[in-house]
Amino acid sequence: MSLDKILSISGKPGLFQIVTQTRTGAVVESLIDKKRITVGAHSNISILSEIAIYTLTEEVPLRNVLNSIKTKYKGAETEISHKASKDELEEFFFEILSDYDEDRVYASDIKKVVQWYNILQRNDLLSALEEEETVGTSEEE
Repeated sequence: MSLDKILSISGKPGLFQIVTQTRTGAVVESLIDKKRITVGAHSNISILSEIAIYTLTEEVPLRNVLNSIKTKYKGAETEISHKASKDELEEFFFEILSDYDEDRVYASDIKKVVQWYNILQRNDLLSALEEEETVGTSEEE
Protein backbone atom coordinates (compact mmCIF):
# COMPACT_ATOMS: atom_id res chain seq x y z
CA MET A 1 0.00 0.00 0.00
CA SER A 2 1.28 3.45 -0.87
CA LEU A 3 1.04 6.70 1.07
CA ASP A 4 -1.58 7.78 -1.51
CA LYS A 5 -4.08 5.55 0.33
CA ILE A 6 -3.21 6.70 3.86
CA LEU A 7 -4.94 9.76 5.31
CA SER A 8 -4.94 12.05 8.28
CA ILE A 9 -8.37 13.43 9.13
CA SER A 10 -8.63 16.66 11.09
CA GLY A 11 -10.29 16.09 14.45
CA LYS A 12 -9.71 12.32 14.39
CA PRO A 13 -6.70 10.68 16.07
CA GLY A 14 -4.20 8.58 14.13
CA LEU A 15 -4.14 7.57 10.49
CA PHE A 16 -6.70 5.99 8.20
CA GLN A 17 -6.52 3.94 5.03
CA ILE A 18 -9.06 4.29 2.24
CA VAL A 19 -11.27 1.21 1.95
CA THR A 20 -13.51 2.46 -0.84
CA GLN A 21 -14.68 5.73 -2.33
CA THR A 22 -18.34 6.74 -2.32
CA ARG A 23 -20.29 9.40 -4.20
CA THR A 24 -20.08 11.76 -1.23
CA GLY A 25 -16.66 10.86 0.22
CA ALA A 26 -14.97 7.66 1.30
CA VAL A 27 -15.11 4.76 3.72
CA VAL A 28 -11.87 4.67 5.72
CA GLU A 29 -10.42 2.29 8.30
CA SER A 30 -8.46 3.44 11.33
CA LEU A 31 -4.92 2.05 11.52
CA ILE A 32 -5.18 2.24 15.31
CA ASP A 33 -8.35 0.26 16.09
CA LYS A 34 -9.45 -0.98 12.62
CA LYS A 35 -12.87 0.70 12.98
CA ARG A 36 -14.44 1.91 9.74
CA ILE A 37 -16.05 5.30 9.35
CA THR A 38 -17.48 7.29 6.47
CA VAL A 39 -15.94 10.69 5.80
CA GLY A 40 -17.59 13.26 3.61
CA ALA A 41 -16.04 15.56 1.07
CA HIS A 42 -16.41 18.40 3.61
CA SER A 43 -13.95 16.75 6.03
CA ASN A 44 -10.47 18.22 6.27
CA ILE A 45 -8.40 15.31 4.90
CA SER A 46 -4.65 15.24 4.27
CA ILE A 47 -3.15 12.52 2.10
CA LEU A 48 0.28 11.56 3.46
CA SER A 49 1.89 11.47 0.01
CA GLU A 50 1.03 15.18 -0.45
CA ILE A 51 2.51 16.41 2.83
CA ALA A 52 5.94 18.07 2.92
CA ILE A 53 8.12 19.46 5.70
CA TYR A 54 9.64 22.94 5.40
CA THR A 55 13.42 23.22 5.47
CA LEU A 56 15.52 26.36 5.12
CA THR A 57 15.96 25.72 1.37
CA GLU A 58 13.05 23.59 0.15
CA GLU A 59 10.07 21.44 1.08
CA VAL A 60 10.99 17.80 1.78
CA PRO A 61 8.28 15.20 1.10
CA LEU A 62 7.01 13.46 4.24
CA ARG A 63 8.00 10.13 2.65
CA ASN A 64 11.68 11.18 2.75
CA VAL A 65 11.43 12.28 6.39
CA LEU A 66 9.75 9.00 7.38
CA ASN A 67 12.45 7.11 5.46
CA SER A 68 15.14 8.97 7.42
CA ILE A 69 13.48 7.93 10.68
CA LYS A 70 13.20 4.35 9.40
CA THR A 71 16.91 4.32 8.53
CA LYS A 72 17.93 5.79 11.90
CA TYR A 73 15.84 3.26 13.86
CA LYS A 74 16.43 0.35 11.44
CA GLY A 75 12.68 -0.06 10.87
CA ALA A 76 11.82 -0.22 14.58
CA GLU A 77 9.60 2.17 16.56
CA THR A 78 11.16 5.44 17.66
CA GLU A 79 12.57 5.70 21.16
CA ILE A 80 10.83 9.04 21.57
CA SER A 81 7.08 9.26 22.13
CA HIS A 82 4.87 11.78 20.38
CA LYS A 83 3.97 12.88 23.92
CA ALA A 84 7.55 13.96 24.69
CA SER A 85 8.39 17.55 25.58
CA LYS A 86 8.77 20.24 22.94
CA ASP A 87 12.56 20.36 23.46
CA GLU A 88 12.94 16.57 23.14
CA LEU A 89 10.83 16.52 19.97
CA GLU A 90 12.83 19.35 18.39
CA GLU A 91 16.13 17.67 19.29
CA PHE A 92 14.88 14.40 17.74
CA PHE A 93 13.73 16.16 14.56
CA PHE A 94 17.02 18.05 14.25
CA GLU A 95 18.79 14.65 14.09
CA ILE A 96 16.40 13.49 11.35
CA LEU A 97 16.19 16.67 9.28
CA SER A 98 18.95 19.01 10.40
CA ASP A 99 17.90 21.99 8.26
CA TYR A 100 14.18 21.97 9.05
CA ASP A 101 12.68 25.45 9.37
CA GLU A 102 12.15 25.96 13.09
CA ASP A 103 9.91 28.98 12.42
CA ARG A 104 7.45 27.05 10.23
CA VAL A 105 7.66 23.50 11.66
CA TYR A 106 5.99 23.46 15.07
CA ALA A 107 6.29 20.93 17.89
CA SER A 108 2.73 19.81 17.05
CA ASP A 109 3.90 18.96 13.50
CA ILE A 110 6.83 16.94 14.87
CA LYS A 111 4.44 15.10 17.22
CA LYS A 112 2.32 14.10 14.21
CA VAL A 113 5.34 12.86 12.25
CA VAL A 114 6.55 10.75 15.20
CA GLN A 115 3.06 9.37 15.83
CA TRP A 116 2.46 8.65 12.12
CA TYR A 117 5.81 6.88 11.75
CA ASN A 118 5.05 4.64 14.75
CA ILE A 119 1.53 3.86 13.46
CA LEU A 120 2.93 2.93 10.04
CA GLN A 121 5.62 0.80 11.72
CA ARG A 122 3.08 -1.04 13.91
CA ASN A 123 0.90 -1.76 10.86
CA ASP A 124 3.89 -2.98 8.82
CA LEU A 125 3.39 -0.23 6.22
CA LEU A 126 6.92 1.21 6.15
CA SER A 127 7.66 -0.83 3.02
CA ALA A 128 5.31 1.56 1.17
CA LEU A 129 7.95 4.27 1.63
CA GLU A 130 10.57 2.34 -0.34
CA GLU A 131 8.14 1.33 -3.10
CA GLU A 132 7.14 4.95 -3.69
CA GLU A 133 10.71 6.21 -3.59
CA THR A 134 11.69 3.70 -6.29
CA VAL A 135 8.75 4.81 -8.44
CA GLY A 136 9.44 8.49 -7.77
CA THR A 137 13.11 8.15 -8.68
CA SER A 138 12.40 6.52 -12.04
CA GLU A 139 9.78 9.19 -12.90
CA GLU A 140 12.22 12.03 -12.22
CA GLU A 141 14.93 10.70 -14.52
